[in-house]
Amino acid sequence: MLEVSGLTVEYAGKAPVRAVDDVSLRVGPGEFLGIVGESGCGKSTLPFAIAQLLAPPAHVTAGSITFRGKDLVTMTDKQLSAVRWQSLSVVMQSAMNALNPVKSVGAQFADALRVHGMPSRKAIAARSAEVLRLVGIDPVHLKSYPHQLSGGMRQRAMIAMALLFTPDLVIMDEPTSALDVVAQRSLMTQIKELQRELGFAIVFVTHDMSLVSHYSDRLLVMYAGQIAEIGATRQIFDRPLHPYSRGLLEAFPGIHGPKVPLIGIPGAPPDLSVIPNGCRFLPRCPSKLDECATTAPVLLERDGTRVRCLLYADANTGAVK
Repeated sequence: MLEVSGLTVEYAGKAPVRAVDDVSLRVGPGEFLGIVGESGCGKSTLPFAIAQLLAPPAHVTAGSITFRGKDLVTMTDKQLSAVRWQSLSVVMQSAMNALNPVKSVGAQFADALRVHGMPSRKAIAARSAEVLRLVGIDPVHLKSYPHQLSGGMRQRAMIAMALLFTPDLVIMDEPTSALDVVAQRSLMTQIKELQRELGFAIVFVTHDMSLVSHYSDRLLVMYAGQIAEIGATRQIFDRPLHPYSRGLLEAFPGIHGPKVPLIGIPGAPPDLSVIPNGCRFLPRCPSKLDECATTAPVLLERDGTRVRCLLYADANTGAVK
């Protein structure tokens, strides 16, 4: 359904910053793809580029984004407006900032429905009430303003708005980051139930590896604008291949097994305005090789997972071991 090929996104300036560098991925119907990584790794720029919601100075410099057979990168604003909400929708990170503070929830739902061809007040009211019930909110709150709702209810209202037209793909940019752990669990369970019921695909961005462990089908680990590792979520959690993936997992406490000290990843991601030679994770890597300083690793397939690391390549041929 969605195919991203060789996507590169740069932030223009005296020293352009390449926030997404030659990223390729596919998302099938009904699939849940999680994207994880540290702040500044490009994980939020990637989905915004997919939805074509980048604002200057960010712009796509290479690659294609094919959604349902059409390249979103080459579409005009008018063509994109017909795709957004109806076939592809986005749930922003902060619902308080994304929702209009001077309009009721119902008025914002009505605006979206009218723009996309639903003029009947009765039909608008019925559909608005229906999607609020889907996310577990009483339709009486259609009259409420964003500040009158709790954080969890605001995020649910944003998800309801994204489902007004039952899209094929919903992009979620850290929708649980402002919620406590109990509200996070409740919201994630609700999202997964809605996905099973309605059949839409999800691209879910988060910095929390543990959050997607039980909900995503596949996991994409990003580092310094590139894919570090991508594969089945359970496989990456059980047997992470990239040293960065292992570092992220070791930074989170487990609730089962013996107590072990948490191990952080030393250092910080590189400055993407000056792309280093060799492996971008080299200064922080506990498993580095001599050739990592001069040879930029490519994505290699290993046991069904794609990983960008020279540990899994033959130094002479670049082939998978």
